[in-house]
Amino acid sequence: MRPHVQRLEQVRLAGAVRTVQQDDARLELELTEGMLMHNVEEAAHILGRLDEIGVRLAIDDFGTGYSSLSYLKRFPIHTLKIDRSFVRDISTDPDDAAIVTAIVAMARSLNLRVTAEGVETEAQRRALVEMGCTFGQGYFFGRPQAASHWSQSLKLLAPA
Repeated sequence: MRPHVQRLEQVRLAGAVRTVQQDDARLELELTEGMLMHNVEEAAHILGRLDEIGVRLAIDDFGTGYSSLSYLKRFPIHTLKIDRSFVRDISTDPDDAAIVTAIVAMARSLNLRVTAEGVETEAQRRALVEMGCTFGQGYFFGRPQAASHWSQSLKLLAPA
């Protein structure tokens, strides 16, 4: 990307963030581990700027890519999202359960939020809660919805 185009994109993102952010951090960007690998110094700079303006940052599909633990120290990460491949058999596979337990324990000691992806059954949800994972996403909680569904629902919740 040309420098002036990149700067324009940064300005647009900062403007969009100011529009959505109020008193608390509501915007969370999900990054794959691979995205962080291409230019580590530039990624650290950009993520630091996003953190300064209140954007929360999540590493998506944690544990399936490069998983360099040094990234947890180097980048201003707020959330680890445990990949669905570890969640799928969590209630029946001791190895998956051990991996998830370790990720949750590590995240908690680093004061990071943990979200389990691909939660589809009550048994998975229960196992995750027992391991200390308090956030989840997947079909167990609901199917994907069109944006129009949510905009209509939010209008109903807005004060008159």
